[in-house]
Amino acid sequence: MEPAPAIAQVLDEVGPRLKRLRTQRGVTLAALSEATGVSKSTLSRLESGQRRPSLELLLPIAQAHQVPLDELVGAPEVGDPRVRITPRTVNGTTVLPLSRQPGPHQTYKMVLPPTRKTPEPCTHEGYEWLYVISGTLRLVLADHDLTLEPGEAAEFETRLPHWFGTTGEGPVEVLSIFGRQGERMHIRAKPRRRAAADR
Repeated sequence: MEPAPAIAQVLDEVGPRLKRLRTQRGVTLAALSEATGVSKSTLSRLESGQRRPSLELLLPIAQAHQVPLDELVGAPEVGDPRVRITPRTVNGTTVLPLSRQPGPHQTYKMVLPPTRKTPEPCTHEGYEWLYVISGTLRLVLADHDLTLEPGEAAEFETRLPHWFGTTGEGPVEVLSIFGRQGERMHIRAKPRRRAAADR
């Protein structure tokens, strides 16, 4: 199995690095062979790139030169671990994708504006999980009209007519996980008292 291109490039650079380190220190192949127990021919092939480096070969060489193994391999620096999230705004709703790779489940953080209060139910394939971080979420799901407070969650099949928004009293922060597979719907929320205008 061939190594990935990035790994292959690192391996290709090991040989020249070994030769440079040895010559800078004025060490002959014979002397290095004696110090490491690795044959001269193997060391020569390693430096010329005709032999792939392995841990069994590099460890005694690193010990002989008294350098860290990383110096021989030229391991890349650890990248910036921070996740750069680019939010999108759709009809006043701020959407931050938290899933960085495509897959069966996609996770989003959404900030719903107070103006998102008029139900517009829709249907599509899949399942959705909602978790309220702050504010009061209004969820209209088929014949149910529910409110969810911070810490409450809902889980439902999206083939049912559904809509979620605010009660109009302020913004709502929500975590949403959407996937094509899931469990049967179960909701932990209090039924919302419909206003006279809703009846």
